[in-house]
Amino acid sequence: MLSFSSFLQLLKESFRDLLPIILVIMFFQLAIIQSVPENWLSTTIGLAIVGVGLAIFLLGLEVGIFPVGEGLASDFARKGSTKWIILFAFMIGFGTTVAEPALIVIAQKAASISAGRIDATVLRTVVAFSVGFAIVLGVYRIIKGHPIHYYIISGYIMVVAATAFAPKEIVGLAYDLGGVTTSTVTVPLVAALGIGLASTIKGRNPVLDGFGLIAFASLTPMIFVQFYGIFVYNFIDASPLINEIQSVVTPVVNATANAAASTAYNFKIIDVFKGILGVVIDVAPILGVILFFQYIILKKPLENLKEVLIGFGLVILGLDAFIVGLEMGLFSVGETMAFELTKYDNNFIIYAFGFLIGFSTTMAEPSLTAIARKAKEISDGKINDFVLRIFVALGVAIGIALGAYRIVVGGEIVYYIMAGYLFVIVLTFMAPKYIIPIAYDSGGVTTSTVTVPLVAALGLGLATNIEGRDPLIDGFGLIAFASLFPMLTVMLYGIITEKMGVKGEHEKEALHIDELRHALEDVNDMDLSTINIAGTDKRHSYKMAFSAVHVIVPKEKQEEALLAARTAGARGVTIMSAHGMGLEQMDNFYNRLHSEETDANLMFITQTKNVDRMIKEIMTSLDITGEGNGLTFSYPVSHIKGLRLKLDDL
Repeated sequence: MLSFSSFLQLLKESFRDLLPIILVIMFFQLAIIQSVPENWLSTTIGLAIVGVGLAIFLLGLEVGIFPVGEGLASDFARKGSTKWIILFAFMIGFGTTVAEPALIVIAQKAASISAGRIDATVLRTVVAFSVGFAIVLGVYRIIKGHPIHYYIISGYIMVVAATAFAPKEIVGLAYDLGGVTTSTVTVPLVAALGIGLASTIKGRNPVLDGFGLIAFASLTPMIFVQFYGIFVYNFIDASPLINEIQSVVTPVVNATANAAASTAYNFKIIDVFKGILGVVIDVAPILGVILFFQYIILKKPLENLKEVLIGFGLVILGLDAFIVGLEMGLFSVGETMAFELTKYDNNFIIYAFGFLIGFSTTMAEPSLTAIARKAKEISDGKINDFVLRIFVALGVAIGIALGAYRIVVGGEIVYYIMAGYLFVIVLTFMAPKYIIPIAYDSGGVTTSTVTVPLVAALGLGLATNIEGRDPLIDGFGLIAFASLFPMLTVMLYGIITEKMGVKGEHEKEALHIDELRHALEDVNDMDLSTINIAGTDKRHSYKMAFSAVHVIVPKEKQEEALLAARTAGARGVTIMSAHGMGLEQMDNFYNRLHSEETDANLMFITQTKNVDRMIKEIMTSLDITGEGNGLTFSYPVSHIKGLRLKLDDL
């Protein structure tokens, strides 16, 4: 919902999530590298812009993208148009991926160090087609209701089989591209599509069936790109300029880091306009696909069109501010540090930086934040969004640290990935069913706007500066590690919560009702109670637990006690006069026996389920447990006849 209070809450959460990144950067910059960045003021401003941009972006998602995506999915499902759902899924997958900024960066780097074999545009097209195919496959699974792990395990087998035939120069790149295809805008829309379908199709569960589309979008590019690599490395010759290109590879990371360190973002009007235009171009395919299917295929106007347009506008502004802030605040420092740390002989520093930067950047990922909030919502609170993000961030941190270790000591990436897949398969059969699709999706949402550039810079920096390593073979792969290990940690989170007996809100309510039912069954000799229905001449008999609540207070507190009891659900009262004595007065009570009644004894007959609330309200309002004078107690009663209650109370 669009409101200023919602924005303030999101703003608070955004800056809370950025704090770990700031602490990691400051520690390594001041304690390890022992220098203050020249453009520290620009960095500070940039971090502030990142926080504001992230809050605006998330507000736009809630207002614009999530409702539209879920609405389209629901309309398609109700219409029963499977072919249109399939076409919509493919167009969303292809259209959003081909213009993904992170994919463009990785494709250009791969083309520049592949001796002319890899074409950046063709590579992007192959990846975009694979994502479109993945979304189609995921939608088909939801429609048919097949368990997701059969598809995912089959996909892992195909990835490993393709790796056996693919040239080693393409393997790390293919694994990385599985992690960069799910963008900041694509992830929420694809998730909304899956959840919308699962919520509408009879017999589907939003938690078990709604998640998983992102996992498909992360898996299929690894297969398609490896087949693309088999083709280009067998049928396309290397460029005659290979020697010149290889001579340029070594200083490329140095130049990037130095340029980043010395360049501050320019706030000229034309540059700001170009930035916003770039984001509009990235978001335009999504909006175009939505409008086409909404108005041309479904022939139905958008509900709350004004809020939807405002939501998309907020997404564009927020994402642009987010990217600008990253350029000013994180990229410049992070890329420089990734290069500087390779100069140290102590490899532990590299692993520690990889771990901490992986954790902190993942906690700030807008895609992960959006998915975690949605997981909490549809799991009825069984999944805690903040704890889920911590487990995902731990997985990314472990993955990047292990990936950095592989580059430093050497070794084939396929062995690490195969071992990881083996653990994923084992945990799939151990983890609770509701967490499995979310765990698979977690691998795709962790490597996006924030993480990819920093992780890619670290990997290429290590492979370029460590003797015996090849940037093309060894430099890629860190993103693959960052996508794999969150699946393991999230499944572990599910196993832990299951062992702890964590319940959703409806599960807690059902458990409470069940306990109450058993308690009522255990009441001995409880006869049917005959209740008169207020406003009618009807009477009904119930086997229902009733209790009497007595409140004894000074007469001047009588009205206050009545108000408190009515607030807590009391529907009638019997008022009696009373006179009480304290402990000290009991020592000589004979001359006090005929004193005037100074207290009020209020007796309420109410359903037993109301007793706790009523006593708590009375004790709080009259301060019976503090300085005030008074007493309240209850006891069960049976064989009620003549009690008058409203129909709503029953």
